[in-house]
Amino acid sequence: MADLAVHPRLAHMLLIAGRGAAALAALLSEGERPAPGSVDLIPLIEGRVRPEARERLRQEARRLAALVPERPAMAPGAMAALAYPDRIGLRREGEAARYLLSGGRGAAMPPGDPMEREALIVVTDLDDAGEEARIRAALAVEEDALRAALGDRLTLVECALWDQRAGRVRTRRQERLGALILADRPWEDAPEEAVAAAMLDGVRTMGLRLSEAAERFRARVAIGREAGMDLPDLSDAALMARLEDWLRPWIGRLRTAEGFRRLDLLPALEAMLDHGQRQRLDQEVPAIFVTPLGRRVPVDYGGEMPGIEIRLQEMLGVTDHPRAAGRPLRITLLSPGGRPIAVTTDLPGFWRTAYPEVRKEMRGRYPRHPWPERPWEAEPTLRAKPRGA
Repeated sequence: MADLAVHPRLAHMLLIAGRGAAALAALLSEGERPAPGSVDLIPLIEGRVRPEARERLRQEARRLAALVPERPAMAPGAMAALAYPDRIGLRREGEAARYLLSGGRGAAMPPGDPMEREALIVVTDLDDAGEEARIRAALAVEEDALRAALGDRLTLVECALWDQRAGRVRTRRQERLGALILADRPWEDAPEEAVAAAMLDGVRTMGLRLSEAAERFRARVAIGREAGMDLPDLSDAALMARLEDWLRPWIGRLRTAEGFRRLDLLPALEAMLDHGQRQRLDQEVPAIFVTPLGRRVPVDYGGEMPGIEIRLQEMLGVTDHPRAAGRPLRITLLSPGGRPIAVTTDLPGFWRTAYPEVRKEMRGRYPRHPWPERPWEAEPTLRAKPRGA
């Protein structure tokens, strides 16, 4: 390469492409540029150069040809790719002639240039001013010729990615040349782990979608933690930070946002607690309240404090106020017609203070239902007296 006395890029091209690349190397080494109106180097390679430069370029080409071996013929674009493997351009979608270069940067062709429809080019001269470089000289190249020249630089990339717009995991098998994707096909047999990792990326984008039951469970755990119980943090931030730990085993081969929306996350959240933690949670922060009649009433943990709604007659005889995580439940007492008539966090106190007024008002509205004077001593019931009794 040193003996050729040209830029290493051009020396590399000459040693691989041989004598056929001498004319192109001479043009590029001497800094010859296309005439205004087109960035195409082909006219210069064919000899349409400035008269004053013609003999100098011919002599330089002869000198270089004498120093390198004969090689099989190559297309000019393929030879240029040997010198500029980082400047192979793939046309972006759209009307404007904008290219992504294999080195990762962008470049634009002058509007109206005869080469503006070329899918693949090799850029030999760039104006680096601005965010997107301006192409000043280039050669078109066919994909087959490019593959033949730079086959050792092609890489096969198998990837599973979350497509936010489509709301699904895309699995692709791609042939890449630097930053360029030359071939893009479905990756039909993508392993479950790759699909799952992409699906978790989708969850990070979409956020968690918890069912009402899962939200109630999370609220119970949060209250238990506030009470000093040894329980995991199930806040959004903590769950998102540990998706691989708790969610991965439950998503299987899910690929879509719709599939994730249908997935109930309650079992996954419950599995984050061991057996002892579950038992203590059920004891101290119960999901249900069992009434004196054995009926199971869900505890609502969605408000400022846990609470239940229950018919007043069903709580007759209760003298110990129900609690959750050491805190009294907010009990909304209902009339026989199901309407709220009182709210208390101290049922024994309610019986002795507020109940007499409630009894006085409700007896006239619901005469067939019991309204005992001493409710703390009465039997709970959901029955009404027979008509006429």
